[in-house]
Amino acid sequence: MGKSEKVLQLCRENDIRMIDFKMVDLDGRFRHITIPVERFGERIFEYGIGFDGSNYGYAPIEKSDMVFIPDPDSAVMDPFVEIPTLSMTGDVCVIGEKENRPFDQYPRNVALRAADYMKATGTADQMLIGPEFEFYLFDTVNYQVSPNGSFYEADTRQAEWNTGTAEGGLGYQVKHKGGYHIAAPQDISYNLRSKMCMLMEDWGIRVKYHHHEVGGPGQLEIEVELGEMVDMADKTMITKYIVKNAAAKEGHTATFMPKPVYQEAGSGMHVHMLLFKEGRPVFYDKDGYSSLSQTAHYFIGGLLKHAPSLCAWTNPSTNSYKRLVPGFEAPVTIGYATSNRSAVIRIPAYAKAPEDKRFELRSPDATANPYYAYAAILMAGLDGIENRIDPSANGWGPYDYNLYELSSEQQARIQSLPKTLEEALDALERDHDYLTKNGVFPERLIQIWLERKRKESRTISQIPHPAEFGAYYDL
Repeated sequence: MGKSEKVLQLCRENDIRMIDFKMVDLDGRFRHITIPVERFGERIFEYGIGFDGSNYGYAPIEKSDMVFIPDPDSAVMDPFVEIPTLSMTGDVCVIGEKENRPFDQYPRNVALRAADYMKATGTADQMLIGPEFEFYLFDTVNYQVSPNGSFYEADTRQAEWNTGTAEGGLGYQVKHKGGYHIAAPQDISYNLRSKMCMLMEDWGIRVKYHHHEVGGPGQLEIEVELGEMVDMADKTMITKYIVKNAAAKEGHTATFMPKPVYQEAGSGMHVHMLLFKEGRPVFYDKDGYSSLSQTAHYFIGGLLKHAPSLCAWTNPSTNSYKRLVPGFEAPVTIGYATSNRSAVIRIPAYAKAPEDKRFELRSPDATANPYYAYAAILMAGLDGIENRIDPSANGWGPYDYNLYELSSEQQARIQSLPKTLEEALDALERDHDYLTKNGVFPERLIQIWLERKRKESRTISQIPHPAEFGAYYDL
């Protein structure tokens, strides 16, 4: 049975009328194109669906013709459309004279190359990761940016600021930074989160749990079970798609912005990680610090050495650096420790079994393109192993104390994460050789990313801010 026949059989069984192809642009947004089921056949897997890659942020206009090749194993019914539709993801190729070849800048292809490089080094044959998805759920969001004015406004009836308004309703508001694991009736999104999780399970994403997070005005979290790195990048895209569409379907709006509410907890996307080789855990050693092997420590060393340049991929928005500030459980210093949420790398004390022994990188957020971010994390860790970068010998810990409570003199002796997107981009420009090994990250992709993100940062920095009117208008 050919690839197309398997898909068409699924279409017949579910009365599918349309087939939707989802692709990922440079920034990490889904784009899509849809065809009637009658136009679907084996030729699509050979010749693909043509599209203009320049509009996705990739190739220059003069070499922008590309083709999308769907993955039949990704086929699933899309629950958010009126017409029965099968959704498929896949890979992007550039058009050659004799045959098409994988496009080296396409996010999924970068992640696949990183996984192949890991196997080629002999370090491991599998990287498992587990992202934590934090986001805010609002009732309304309005914003505008124009030459003569700009503003934003986000609201939810559960926010503390609505205690004195008609929107407050029954009086069950959540206090400032008081939302962690809050229960009903304050937890007004409980049923919606359960629906989101059921949709994720239907799509093949194994959910660990969901709960209300610290942020009082609707901050939520869904955590998933560990999975293979490239597959989890796929599932990160799908999770964001499900969360945003499930919210919109019920008249709400969800955002993965790192800091949508001033002085409230920011939303991260902490990434848990561990390596396996021939079914055995690479990161476990009962006699090591926190039961981590020397290889695990070298991996940590690579992450910490390259932490500033990693931020250009894991925290690629100007808003990212409004989250990475002291006082909100977000990391600001480069270091590692056990059970310490103020360190950029935390080793969970509860993960004791050899096959569970891992650590989490707490700096990333979900404005990242997950394929680039996860691939960069893996390449940084592998560089640490290759060059035997010991985090303790380099003065990065372990910090088994609260890094937020250090004196200014002590803080000055500890290296910090970038404070702005421009700082992260400067670090990437200086430090990216670990990414380009074996062509995993093409040099051209890094240059496009730097140019694109610098332009984005400059544009936003030039826009007058409402807070500036409050501070300077009467001077």
